[in-house]
Amino acid sequence: MRSRRTALLAPVLLTALATAFSACAPVEDDEPATATDGASASAGTEDDAASDPAACAADAPLVQDGTLTIGTDSPAYEPWFVDNDPTNGEGYESAVAYAVAEELGFTEDRVSWVTVPFNSSYAPGKKKFDLDINQVSITPARERVVDFSEGYYQAAQAVITLEDSPLSGISTLEELAGHKLGAQTGTTSLTAIREIVQPAEDPLVFEDTNAAKQALKNGQVEAILADLPTAFYISAVEIEGSTIIGQFQPETGEQEEFGMLFEKGNPLRDCVDAALASLREDGTLADIEQQWLSDTVSVPTLD
Repeated sequence: MRSRRTALLAPVLLTALATAFSACAPVEDDEPATATDGASASAGTEDDAASDPAACAADAPLVQDGTLTIGTDSPAYEPWFVDNDPTNGEGYESAVAYAVAEELGFTEDRVSWVTVPFNSSYAPGKKKFDLDINQVSITPARERVVDFSEGYYQAAQAVITLEDSPLSGISTLEELAGHKLGAQTGTTSLTAIREIVQPAEDPLVFEDTNAAKQALKNGQVEAILADLPTAFYISAVEIEGSTIIGQFQPETGEQEEFGMLFEKGNPLRDCVDAALASLREDGTLADIEQQWLSDTVSVPTLD
């Protein structure tokens, strides 16, 4: 298993995740107890589970016995994954997934990945994964049919356009609303366009990020929206002559967060929350973010 405490050198741009924690449910005692003894036993079991995510996960049901099955989309985009290979531990979400798996007591050879299309991940019903990690934002609508872990990354939306675009000089969302925009279907980027930007012209909707990028290059849209780290990668690597003109939060006064996704009622969610709390406390999440999502470019905020 790779060490998750290796020193990381990249400079920090993006803020580390806010500390949040949800303890695992206590295991019931088989023996009857007095009120005092029962309260002590319950508190002790809850504390043990909270401090040991592996003990919590040992009793959680799994899709495959003895194996942690993780879902994500294909292609799996950078900087979240590298070389479209979630199994290599490279990229922010792959690294976070393996760090969580280690906290839960799963060695690398006991982690299995399955392909789950983004829009299918948060549909109601039975899941073929134990958890899914794929830049899925925690929203009230999604929480009605699936469960989420505590947030593992705080996201902002970013606007990508071509360097010679008329949008290059804008500084407000009101100005942005006068232009042709696009985003991937089912994403908070598309929701942000419709509900926050509220453009005069309906946005174009694309099946995936690749289609959105091609539309920008072809001039079908003047700008596309994506989360900030993805936007950095698109601008720096994938679309020559493109630029990020600004960022904004999709909900006024609230920080958008990505969460690991679970089938509704899956008790593993509490164990993962305990694992994430441990990774925050020892600095591992900050180190992973520093390695994979840092950038020295300052992006202005669109008011």
